[in-house]
Amino acid sequence: MRVDATDRDAAGVAVFAYEMGVLKRLRRAGWWHAGVRDPESVAEHSLRVAQFAALIASEEGGDPARAAYLGMWHDSQETRIGDIPHTARPYVDVASNERITEDQVAVLPEAAAKSIREAVSEYEAAETIEARCAKDADRLECLMQAVEYGEAGYKRITGWIASSRARIQTDFGRRLAEATLQTSPLAWRDR
Repeated sequence: MRVDATDRDAAGVAVFAYEMGVLKRLRRAGWWHAGVRDPESVAEHSLRVAQFAALIASEEGGDPARAAYLGMWHDSQETRIGDIPHTARPYVDVASNERITEDQVAVLPEAAAKSIREAVSEYEAAETIEARCAKDADRLECLMQAVEYGEAGYKRITGWIASSRARIQTDFGRRLAEATLQTSPLAWRDR
């Protein structure tokens, strides 16, 4: 890390923030299999995951802020490894998200680094209600994005819907999946 600033903690956060900015340009690669020419970015996906995680946690009795925080960091490792589609996973040996996060946060002040490391570990372990809500939010966001792409005319999206739906664990997450499948993506305009 080349830093000209005298405040190393602030400089470390700046370096980390620039890396996280890559997520705005990194496309979700799996959608290319469905023929989507310009799929959503990882950052766009992560925003709705964090929003969904908070809403699901509210209904499941968890801490909405914590669930949103876990959802916000769940794909941050993709700045280093890209978005690897599920079809590629059997052929690629990738470090764990915890290991990648450890390298990413090395430039941060210790309190900030610890906060992100703990969030990623909690999300990956999926032992807390907040982590389960964030994982369901990830699946629901994929399901909802598939519905939106289907409405836009893309045909090969049913696999994403089925696999996302099958992995949802929370009661409210399952209810939300059903509502998502029965609601038009433009229903919000008609209210």
